[in-house]
Amino acid sequence: MTEFSLSPIGYLASPFRDRFGIPRQPRLAQHARGCLRLLPPYDRVEAVRGLEAFSHVWLTFVFHGCVGEWRPTVRPPRLGGNERVGVFASRSPFRPNSLGLSLVELLSIETCAGVVLTFGGVDLLDGTPVLDIKPYIPFVESEPTARAGFVDGPPPQLLVDFTAQAMTQLRRHAGRWPDLPALLCEVLAQDPRPAYANDALRQYGFRLYDLEVKWRCTGERAIVEKIVMATAEQAS
Repeated sequence: MTEFSLSPIGYLASPFRDRFGIPRQPRLAQHARGCLRLLPPYDRVEAVRGLEAFSHVWLTFVFHGCVGEWRPTVRPPRLGGNERVGVFASRSPFRPNSLGLSLVELLSIETCAGVVLTFGGVDLLDGTPVLDIKPYIPFVESEPTARAGFVDGPPPQLLVDFTAQAMTQLRRHAGRWPDLPALLCEVLAQDPRPAYANDALRQYGFRLYDLEVKWRCTGERAIVEKIVMATAEQAS
């Protein structure tokens, strides 16, 4: 058998509407919540029976934004964006079969109308096709003596500040998205800029929920300048 046919069990709804701004690893932004409504015929209560006993799960998913764009070598941000490694020595989305694996916290399972699972610490684009869910088992899947190659620990974090205008806008939109202040700080603290970016005058933007966030970076500090509703063109 040389080909396989895979069907999504559901599509993840997440705050991240652009690839830019998504944390580079799961659970770096704990307030990034995602919801997965299982599709028929997988939306049966018995399919998740016993899953509530596990605190974390593995999601197998498709990098649907770059299907068919595999590369033999990639430039990981951890190496400054200049040094290349083999794609199989990285977690790049540009893979031969566009498959990803993400460890997330299982926050809740609702079964009153179908099956809806809520996860914390997601690092997936809104609309990501999810192929499978498996429980995380610490005693076999956590190896304290494992070597991590060029990923030698969590990345340094930026301090996050807001202009007076951005702070007013943040408070206004937090009425609809209560986790927005914490989530925005977690995302920007990871410094989502390309590794080679160092222009303190350049303004960056990404979408979070239905909002457009404008910010810049000076030294070790990310400064949010504006938080506004995304336009119809940006949302398409």
